[in-house]
Amino acid sequence: MKFRLAGLATAFLIVILGNACLHAEVKLLRVDPQQTDPSIEAVHGPHIALYDPQAMPSHRLFVFLVGTNGKAEGSLAINSAFAKWGYHAIGLDYEDNVVAVSCAHSQDSACFDHYRDAIVTGAPVSEKVSVDPANSILNRLRKLLSYLAKQDPDGGWGEFMANGQPDWSRIVIAGHSQGAGHAAFIGKLFAVDRVLMFSGPQDYLDDLEKPAPWQARPSATPPSRFFAFLNLNDPYNVHHQIANCAVLMGVSKPKTLMVQPGEAIHSNDQILINDLETKQAHGSTLFPKFENVWEYMATANIR
Repeated sequence: MKFRLAGLATAFLIVILGNACLHAEVKLLRVDPQQTDPSIEAVHGPHIALYDPQAMPSHRLFVFLVGTNGKAEGSLAINSAFAKWGYHAIGLDYEDNVVAVSCAHSQDSACFDHYRDAIVTGAPVSEKVSVDPANSILNRLRKLLSYLAKQDPDGGWGEFMANGQPDWSRIVIAGHSQGAGHAAFIGKLFAVDRVLMFSGPQDYLDDLEKPAPWQARPSATPPSRFFAFLNLNDPYNVHHQIANCAVLMGVSKPKTLMVQPGEAIHSNDQILINDLETKQAHGSTLFPKFENVWEYMATANIR
């Protein structure tokens, strides 16, 4: 069932709000997806967009894709952290209702490939999920950026567009769980600044005992620009996640680094792991206590 925004205050206005959990100067904007294009449906609620006018600008856009059934506002903590560091940040509402692991036991080795393609581009290729081009991640992002550039001209959103399209060279694409796989898929298609994956991807064919093929295809983004943050006890199998990351990063024997909240990271490792004891192992990579890890992923030297 689609979520329909209602009420004058949220139906067609960008609302700039203060919020106690945000950095003091961060501006939060909520945007009804249908306002960016009438053919786009709101799935769970508004897109969110953030920036800090007082921060030293990084001239980078951080785009975050939440996991299955997640609301864009669920990425508020990590988006506000990136805004504090001088990024413009977006949490995108998108068609995330079909869990990625629905392909895990498929005998069709291309199941994950088609699943990702359908949600990211709107191609009519998947038996698991159907998304038209208007409601694809790519179109939602393009229309949101165009809308923000017009409706919030002082926000500087136009810096992240070129010839009416996202300027991928300025975009850090990130996601959690299902969103981690979409972020990686987009990194394959476009040369982004970085790909940051949290608790994913899950694109491992259990019965065939191998990562989904799309992860080994040529990548527009260099493999050295892919980073992952995982939990050792993730119920979706950290070993499968590491295997997926190894393929995306072009290594046969992946190195991993155990990290702790608040501790400085002196490394150039691309796969970071926590062993936090929590009932929310899958969601632990988005706990604000790991802001040190997020910052490392955004700033680590590229080999």
